[in-house]
Order: sequence, then C-alpha cells, then structure tokens
Amino acid sequence: MELSEAMRTTGTCRHYADTPVPDEVLYDAFEVARFGPQGGNRQPVRWIVVRDEAKKKALADLYLPYWEAYYSAISDGSVGVGAVPKTIRSANEFAHNLATVPALIVVCAEVAGLHPTDAELDRISVVAGASIYPVVQNLCLALRDQGVGSAVTTLLCHEEPAVSELLGIPEGFITAAHIAVGYPRDKFPTKLNRSPVEDTVSVDSFDTPLFATES
Repeated sequence: MELSEAMRTTGTCRHYADTPVPDEVLYDAFEVARFGPQGGNRQPVRWIVVRDEAKKKALADLYLPYWEAYYSAISDGSVGVGAVPKTIRSANEFAHNLATVPALIVVCAEVAGLHPTDAELDRISVVAGASIYPVVQNLCLALRDQGVGSAVTTLLCHEEPAVSELLGIPEGFITAAHIAVGYPRDKFPTKLNRSPVEDTVSVDSFDTPLFATES
C-alpha cells in the first residue's frame, strides 16, 4: 500500500471481526512504528497487548462510565463534536462492545524519557505527547498496511492508577492512549472527512491563507 493511501484511509475502526490478529502481524507493525520521531531518541514508549478476556472486560468496565458521561454531554449539546449522528451511534456501539475487540493495546510512556517544554505555560501541557503520538500513528498506519483496523482512545487514561494495577505497569510510566486492534468487520473507508488545506494553512501570520480558496 502506498503511504498516501494508508494515510487517507486509516480511519477509526469501531466494528471488528472475531478473527484474532496474529503475533507476526503485530510484530511487523511494532517493528516499523518504533521509528516515529522521539525527542532526543529517548524512546519512552512501551506497549502492552491485552488479549486476556477478563482483563479486556476489566478495561471495558473502567472505560464505559467515562464514555457514557461524554455521550450524554454530546446528546444534550454541552459538548460539541464535528461528527455526524451515524458516527456518534457507531462510537456508542464501540464503547459498549469494547471487551469483544480482538486486542487492546495500552500505550505506556516512561516519564523520564519525556521533555514537556510547555509545562510552565498558562495552558494545558501537550508537548510531551510529541514523543508518543507520532509512534502511535505509525503503528496505526503499519496495521492498516496489513489490513488491520484500529481505534485510538484516551478516555481510559482517567483510570490510569487502576489500569496500572491491573496490568502491572511500574512507577515512572504513564498511560498515554489505548488502541483497539482487529480486522474490520466492514470495509475500510475510501475517503476520510477532513477540513481542506485552504482552511488550515497560513503564511507568515495566522489569518493569512497560504492557498487561495477556489471559487
């Protein structure tokens, strides 16, 4: 698969077939994912592949209350999202069937390997993720290349202490994301819905578009 095609069609997969994902497929995906950019090449990311049915059920039970609260906020309009109602319904089904996903990958990161240069700014700190999430996206692309779907979620990070206890994650490591992985029940999307380049790229100042909008 060409890289551009993989990037255009690696959407969030919310419905999975029962087919297990073989170890060799996961290995190949992890093998290339590790080359994502990481500050100082400190390589803080660690992965836990959860296949055990009881542990998947425990993770799903921790996840669902946070999804229910978020779903309720979407339904009453207090949280705005760009997704269409069909997508929201699909996400709700995904949340209620999370325990049945073939594998859940817990993304861990060693705190000592992160360098959040924005920690002292008067806003939410995000820079530490620069050494984590490019590697995560690499994994999703590598899985897509092999016909495997994925869905990245961060809701379960609310329950980091419980997840750490369940999976034996040592002190000094955080949970940064959780990825559902499996072969899609349906087809991959042929085109994802994203804002056009003309609306998102500026030159020299925030309010000066680099590319003119076609009339």
